[in-house]
Amino acid sequence: MASITGTRGRTRARIVDAALEAFGIRGYEATSLDALAADLGIAKQSVLYWFATKDALLDAVVAQAAASLVDAIDVALARAPDEDPVEVVMRAVFRVAVRRPALLGMVREVSRLGPEVADRLAAGMRPLLDRAVAFCEQRMAAGAMRGADPRLLVLFVQATIVGVATEREAQRVVGWEPTAAGLAHLRRELFAFVRAAVAPAGSAGGGSPLGGRGGPPGHGTVRHSQR
Repeated sequence: MASITGTRGRTRARIVDAALEAFGIRGYEATSLDALAADLGIAKQSVLYWFATKDALLDAVVAQAAASLVDAIDVALARAPDEDPVEVVMRAVFRVAVRRPALLGMVREVSRLGPEVADRLAAGMRPLLDRAVAFCEQRMAAGAMRGADPRLLVLFVQATIVGVATEREAQRVVGWEPTAAGLAHLRRELFAFVRAAVAPAGSAGGGSPLGGRGGPPGHGTVRHSQR
């Protein structure tokens, strides 16, 4: 009996994993349950056994996307307690972009599916977002970050990081290629941009208002496509 239950549980997990990949890469509207079942090599009725509607499946996918992203960031922060937390988070997000592009693609897709779906993702990420807001409030109170609405600041930074990491077409248009060196350079440039954006008034932006160790970013190398 336990074996049967375990097998059924694995089938559900496989469906959610495959849906996350499909929704994150192809898009929710562009993915049918028939195509998803075909990708998995199972009958459509097997998908409907676990998820009566496509929207029910979307709920499960959004919950898993939120949990996976929060877990990746929490692990990164736990492994580097003495480093600048914002830089650690940015590295973690870029690592996800390289290793699991569909995960960040799903975060971007959620923003296109309307406020109801976006609220589901936000609920799953609420503890992490609340910690980010508290961190900004502390840095602002210490004069190490320019005064602003901390929730909007977190929103801007999140949108910038996810957008830069996932907008492949925009990357292609500017002639940027996602090589290992290019990704490292992109992350450094993005961190410098965020640092300058949140620096307190009158700051030259050379330090690290985000906390932890800072300093000017390295230059790195970017390979541009030849047209």
